[in-house]
Amino acid sequence: MKEYKLQDWLPTTKKELEIRGWDYLDVILFSGDAYVDHPSFGAAVIGRILESEGLRVAIVPQPNWRDDLRDFKKLGEPRLFFGVSAGAMDSMVNHYTANKRLRSDDAYTPDGRAGMRPDYPTIVYTQILKKLYPHIPVIIGGIEASLRRVTHYDYWENRLRPSILIDSGADMLIYGMGELPIRELIKRLRNGEKTGQIKDLRQTAVITPENELPHAHESATDLVLFSHEECLQDKKKQSRNFFHVEEESNRYEARRLWQKYKNSVIKVNPPYPPMSENEIDASFDLPYTRLPHPKYKGKNIPAYEMIKFSVNLHRGCFGGCAFCTISAHQGKFIASRSKRSILNEVKQITEMPGFKGYISDLGGPSANMYKMRGSCQEICRKCKRPSCIHPEVCKNLYTDHTPLLDIYHSVDQIKGIKKSFIGSGIRYDLLQHRHEDEKVNASTSKYTYEVITRHVSGRLKVAPEHTSDNVLMLMRKPNFKKFEEFKRTFEKINDEAGLNQQLIPYFISSHPGCREEDMAELAAITKKLNFHLEQVQDFTPTPMTLSTEIYYTGYHPYTGEKIYTARNQNEKLAQRQFFFWYKPDQRKQILSELQRMGRPDLINRLYGPPIKNTKRRNTNNSKTYEITNQQTHYGKCGTFVCLSDTEREQRRDHRQKPSQSRKRNHDSGSHVHSWARRGYRNISG
Repeated sequence: MKEYKLQDWLPTTKKELEIRGWDYLDVILFSGDAYVDHPSFGAAVIGRILESEGLRVAIVPQPNWRDDLRDFKKLGEPRLFFGVSAGAMDSMVNHYTANKRLRSDDAYTPDGRAGMRPDYPTIVYTQILKKLYPHIPVIIGGIEASLRRVTHYDYWENRLRPSILIDSGADMLIYGMGELPIRELIKRLRNGEKTGQIKDLRQTAVITPENELPHAHESATDLVLFSHEECLQDKKKQSRNFFHVEEESNRYEARRLWQKYKNSVIKVNPPYPPMSENEIDASFDLPYTRLPHPKYKGKNIPAYEMIKFSVNLHRGCFGGCAFCTISAHQGKFIASRSKRSILNEVKQITEMPGFKGYISDLGGPSANMYKMRGSCQEICRKCKRPSCIHPEVCKNLYTDHTPLLDIYHSVDQIKGIKKSFIGSGIRYDLLQHRHEDEKVNASTSKYTYEVITRHVSGRLKVAPEHTSDNVLMLMRKPNFKKFEEFKRTFEKINDEAGLNQQLIPYFISSHPGCREEDMAELAAITKKLNFHLEQVQDFTPTPMTLSTEIYYTGYHPYTGEKIYTARNQNEKLAQRQFFFWYKPDQRKQILSELQRMGRPDLINRLYGPPIKNTKRRNTNNSKTYEITNQQTHYGKCGTFVCLSDTEREQRRDHRQKPSQSRKRNHDSGSHVHSWARRGYRNISG
């Protein structure tokens, strides 16, 4: 096991500067996360990039913004600039459930302690720094800044907010993966330019004077969006803005975007092309300790514990799911690491304290997209599709799984590795796609078999998200029949290999386009497939996603079609309850809703055919009554037991109070937090 000294981490205190003999700093980074020196934590990545450029850099993790601001003062002024990030996860998703309830924990804080960062830390930290050091530039980045670079809908305040550059007062915003723009920025600063003079750097957004706004609304290089004020007045204009932003985000060579705000203009420079293998390797090969800073000794950081023995193989995702921010932040095109870089990281993991031989995840945003790209890159350069696999897999996409299999085989041969698991989400529609090249199809079949038999830790999690064709189309997800097909394949391979593994599906309720009836159908379909759903999620609107724009505006940005969306608490709970049809405390309400819908067929599918009405005579008053009420109880081995009224009353005395059950079932809780981390995480920078 390799041993590290305090100076192997980037400094966080004045004492650590003195150990290094530093009397000044070039850059000081402020982060809403605890400092974990690992390539999955943005502050560590940017800090190591700056260090590799020969700069003196320090990190101030989770500064106290409530006291006399000593954390913001303790390291003094940097020579070049302050860097600010909310952390690896959007602060509002981190703080609140889908029902806007305050969470009791923070996975990116020692011991999961809540309250160690404010709401919108990017804004709060920047405003403090600008007040204390008005002459020092502040550059913001990370996922919270990245997805708020233009006018956006904020679910937690239920209003449109302008670019975060406006609210924070920052001098520059770096969006997406920050490695390439930060290196170029340093190069230009060394050449004598000032931060305030740099207005054309790729993958950045800045505030410029109104007179710099292009005269032409649209050209080959520039696109002027509707102003913030216009979007406030007309939701359809906000919807149209999103269409342009997403379209440009998915282009290989995007146009420069402009948006007017009062007397200023937000200028969003186009992104860099996808990172080359050498460029992404250069980021992952930096000298991370892969450990939390020694200041956290004896404390547990839940997010780190989740990923400390995992390896990220690539960046980007071409799935284009309507509710997901990965492609908006990391890009649609896949940037894959080299085999050498991956294996070196695995070898480093084998030397970590507590490693017992098991890699928890060999993956990426989607596990099985490594090395995948278009067969003809010229087609890709012209393409503006948000997804390469929806509504159908693009014919130009080369879906060969051979490079990924080679990684798995090579990792499993490394000394000290007992087993490697795939914890990232697998796109099962890619596994079912038939390519024109039979060699590709053979690699896909082999991959499917090997993943299920060698790389599943008892449970394989996948995300069909819904069963309704209409909802799935809006989500940009495959038809549910594809999941049923994959389930059969999964079970067949398990039977052949003598395994007893579980397939765990994830679903979302209250997504735009979804109605109560759709959720009732989902319940009936999943019941037929013998699923008791636990990994569920209420739709959470997050900035810069198609689903959020539909939620806010009521219109589909691409078609202009008006779309229904469940908005208030009652509508959301009415949908969510169908996930838990098998719970006794949910049955009465569900039956009432299905009766109101006029859907006896769904009552039958969920709870069985009704008992034939029988009449009994009450000997005490000679009146008759009908026995029509049944209580359905889910028993062992998937059997259903019908209970009488008397039995139901007896069981009710031992049942958990409905209010407590509702709090557990309907509050987003840990399941939502888990989902949010998967779908709304900044993997690096």
